[in-house]
Amino acid sequence: MLVIVAGIAAVLRPRAASTLDFYLAGQRVGVATNACAICGDYFSAASFLGVAAAVYVSGLDGVWYATGFAAGFVPVLLFVAAPLRRFGEFSIPDFLGRRLESEKVRLAAVTVIQLIILSYLVPQAVGSGITWELLVGHGIAGLSPYATGVLFSTAAITALVALGGMRGTTWTQAVQFLLLLSAFIWLTIAVIGAGFNYPDAVAELTREPLGNPEHAGGQWRTATEPNRIEPGTPAYFGEPGARYGRLGQFALIITLIMGTAGLPHIMNRYFTSPTGTAARMTTVWVLGLAGLFYTLAVLLGTAARTIIADAADELPWLDALTVHGVLRVPEHAPLVLGRIYGGELGLGFIATGALVAVMSTIAGLLLASAASWGHDVYERHLNPRATQRQAVWAGRIAVAVVALLSAVIAVSLRPDSLGALLPSMVATMVTWAFALAGSALTPVFLLAIWWPRTTATGAIAGMSTGAAAAMAMFAAGTFADDSGLREMLLTPTVVAAPLAVVVTIVVSRHTSTPVNLESLWLRLHGTAADRHITRLARLTVAGVTPRRARATRHDGTRGRMGKGERHE
Repeated sequence: MLVIVAGIAAVLRPRAASTLDFYLAGQRVGVATNACAICGDYFSAASFLGVAAAVYVSGLDGVWYATGFAAGFVPVLLFVAAPLRRFGEFSIPDFLGRRLESEKVRLAAVTVIQLIILSYLVPQAVGSGITWELLVGHGIAGLSPYATGVLFSTAAITALVALGGMRGTTWTQAVQFLLLLSAFIWLTIAVIGAGFNYPDAVAELTREPLGNPEHAGGQWRTATEPNRIEPGTPAYFGEPGARYGRLGQFALIITLIMGTAGLPHIMNRYFTSPTGTAARMTTVWVLGLAGLFYTLAVLLGTAARTIIADAADELPWLDALTVHGVLRVPEHAPLVLGRIYGGELGLGFIATGALVAVMSTIAGLLLASAASWGHDVYERHLNPRATQRQAVWAGRIAVAVVALLSAVIAVSLRPDSLGALLPSMVATMVTWAFALAGSALTPVFLLAIWWPRTTATGAIAGMSTGAAAAMAMFAAGTFADDSGLREMLLTPTVVAAPLAVVVTIVVSRHTSTPVNLESLWLRLHGTAADRHITRLARLTVAGVTPRRARATRHDGTRGRMGKGERHE
């Protein structure tokens, strides 16, 4: 798979040193291709390994991850995709900076986005270490298998991103998504063909209290999960309450849905569409593909809980991975199913899917980071006179630095040390990134798109408040004794996002809106005909001939327009 994607990246790499090609693939990515690339970008280790793991370890409560991850694209479809592409910039900080006509907003957004990217990168690297540990089982150059997996996957995808840019990454992510989906489809066919029945399995698993391994006193043992909704009673696989109380389940869903619209590596992809309509149709495709993918993930998590327990007595190699028939590391569930039904080849196929899920998402995150540092910081502030080649190299250097930092943090973590505290380490850590995005970025993002009164000062205050509230609640949640309070604090969007909205609105009402608000609003929400007529009227007043008009960009500068600009 690495050879295939490396070949794609090499063939489709930018031929000229152009930031438009490196960051946005020339804004010529079609609907189906972009939808598959977004899925490859979005269906990370948290989706491929984490959702099945969360269902495996906590039953119905794990399904909330699948629900929130898929439903997050509904607000993107309704409120974000089309106006974002119509405005047409390089990144979220670029969009906010130009929409609010403020460089301070741009830099504030860069800071928040880098925190989100780092929070998202680390669990992807953790997922690659977990997969390598089970697939290969030994390290390189004296490193542990886990550390080897983290460093190998990070280094490989960093090289591919630096080589291929957005154009190469788009096609590699599309191919990688098709592999992910194929792996889940094959595994689903295998388990159903062997006699697995989902309703019967849920009913059978719900007959006895839910128990999971925990490490205490230097030994592994199985402990019954308490019900968070009805304290004093045990939790059951097919009933809510195994991991979250009533408020915690609601808070988790809101965090995942709100967070999707603020994920920089996903939102940046909409700038690659040729038109606003194409961006909206891309999201429709993504919703359908996400529904299919997460349905299979839930089914496979349930299948693993039944099948692995039954196979533990017959397959000696499961002894090192399980305690009384239950996996010590829940993320191993799809991988173990692959080995049960396909032997070493099946394990290799599913492990390839897992590593591809990790690397595909890392690629998108690194590109988003590169756009923020290379375009929004280097080009706009550090070296405004930078050539296109210098700007592209600044982005490549940013890719390497951010990748190295995430790998170092991931290597310092140990999945088995936190497994007893989290339903899925990978899925839970990704939830923290969603929480930060949904608390600090999404509220300001939506207000900037739909409330014309939003100001630069208000946006900075809102982002700062949302980020500070989310991080403060995270910190408090790690020390909270009460499980219900801890759930709420670790999924803070339901509190932090409204707080960010209120602060943004209050501060905006006491500060000045952008000078060119009318033209900015037209770019966001006007029809193509509206924008065309307005542009021609301005050019006519300025005395520009039709021939010169065709060579004039929408921002008033001369030069060759991109395909997306002509359509818009």
